[in-house]
Amino acid sequence: MDTTITQEKARWARRERWARWAAPAAGVWSLGYGALGLWWSRGGPGFPFGEGDVPDARAESFLGSATAAGTAPVIAVLGAGGALLAPLLALVRPRGVLRALALVSAWSAAFTLVALVPDARVLLALAYAPIFLAGAPWGWPDADYFEVALPWPVLNLLVCLAGGVLWGAAALAFQRRTRGACESCGRVEGRAPGWASPASAERWGRRAAYVAFAVPLFYAVVRWAWALGIPLLLSERDLDGLHRSGLVWAGAALATLAAIGGVLALGLTQRWGEIWPRWVVGLAGRRVPPAFPVVFASLVTAVLASAGATAVRITDWSDPAAWLLSPMAYWPLWAVALGVATLGYHLRRRGRCRRCG
Repeated sequence: MDTTITQEKARWARRERWARWAAPAAGVWSLGYGALGLWWSRGGPGFPFGEGDVPDARAESFLGSATAAGTAPVIAVLGAGGALLAPLLALVRPRGVLRALALVSAWSAAFTLVALVPDARVLLALAYAPIFLAGAPWGWPDADYFEVALPWPVLNLLVCLAGGVLWGAAALAFQRRTRGACESCGRVEGRAPGWASPASAERWGRRAAYVAFAVPLFYAVVRWAWALGIPLLLSERDLDGLHRSGLVWAGAALATLAAIGGVLALGLTQRWGEIWPRWVVGLAGRRVPPAFPVVFASLVTAVLASAGATAVRITDWSDPAAWLLSPMAYWPLWAVALGVATLGYHLRRRGRCRRCG
């Protein structure tokens, strides 16, 4: 019995380590990327934004007009600032204005690196990966994946996205620690859960999951229609161009992945999201580990956030007739809905905290 309790405590301690290493990891990332900014500011090659980015992508990028001479020094300064902020988040318990400034800085870094700096190419790179892998034995698509979907500027966006995730984890751990909440589950002793209760989370999480299912389905229907030769929301001339280039089939493959993602979002509020269904060989009937869908859906939400921000930048919001019928215009809603549904799933399944009880 004592051995079982000891093993359980050790396993729970390992799960809590993220709260301790999040801020140091974010600081190391900031120091490294700040060093890259210093390198680029001194004329080093490889500046991946603006003038160093793929020409066709600059109009959609948040830093599309950036130059090494003007932007790289800012990156170096911000990287140094992040390296100095990280120890404060990890070791100090500031109050009042200092706490607020630290929180705003950390969450701003996370939001900027997750949603603003990356763009829709991150989503496309991850979505094209299984397509290229599946078609590799037949030599389709006839292109180099790393040249088309993952050149250095896009790989750099993935690096920035990873930094944003680290800063988000650091900000969350600091926020919990400085408000007297449990670093493991976020609960505050003696405070009613309210909207975070399992019953409440099930209600609003279910609504969000249905939205996260409907938005990609709309996108998929449009792309499938194009593959079938139906000019839905597109001129026949543009549709003919897509068929001649073969891009229409890549779009259909992306639509299929989007539809699958929408169906998986429903799993955040269905029984088969908690118990493996019969068709999952070797796992049927077993309990789905809560961390698996939470981590996976959270990463997809982060990628969708950058794609949604890109959609906001390139959509003509002055023409309601145009954006109301544009599938991409709803990507920000998709990202928010999936994030809310994931949070609801986590709150509903987290159960009793073994650290704070």
